[in-house]
Amino acid sequence: MAKFISTVLLLVSTHMCLSAQIAVPEPADVVTPVAPLFCNGIACPAFTVIHSSEEYEERQYSESKWVSTEIMSMDRRSAVRQGFRSLFSYIRGNNDQNQKIAMTAPVATRVIPGQGPACESNFTVSFFIPAEHSANPPAPNDSHVFFSTIPAHRAYVRSFGGFASQDDWVQAGVELGRALDASHPYDSSYYYTAGYNGPYTLFNRRNEVWFVAN
Repeated sequence: MAKFISTVLLLVSTHMCLSAQIAVPEPADVVTPVAPLFCNGIACPAFTVIHSSEEYEERQYSESKWVSTEIMSMDRRSAVRQGFRSLFSYIRGNNDQNQKIAMTAPVATRVIPGQGPACESNFTVSFFIPAEHSANPPAPNDSHVFFSTIPAHRAYVRSFGGFASQDDWVQAGVELGRALDASHPYDSSYYYTAGYNGPYTLFNRRNEVWFVAN
């Protein structure tokens, strides 16, 4: 109960600082292919499904490399938009090799909520770097763009559809926290949001909230 209350406070705090449809779950305990259908045929981080239910999915992720930018803001939407522009510029050739890199999925955003209703939150917006570039990706020209490696880890994931509003992200996080109990500990100091679709995809959109397991 204490963990759930902590999660609710974390998500509501983010919502205060920043101011659906539920995807059909896979059958329980199915091992998901490395490239699931919702990646829409483009590169995305590899994972295996450990457990799947209506409430959440537990995944084991392999180590992965990302290109990222960090933004302090009181508004998630504007932070993600700003971060996306910087990262999209990088993959379109704003790098030391003038090299274009294919778009990947998802656009992942780590959110570290601020401490109060008038605070800024820390948003780290990231694009996944595909395998063919992960060993030696071109260096960014933008000093605010950097590389990060996420080690292998387990994550608890809640998925939903539609065009996600801030309320939708908060609600998904609250529902994920409610579904997890003391036997599923996670780091409650931050969470991730992940979007798999561009703005022109009208149907079958996929959004996810990730809690990283302890």
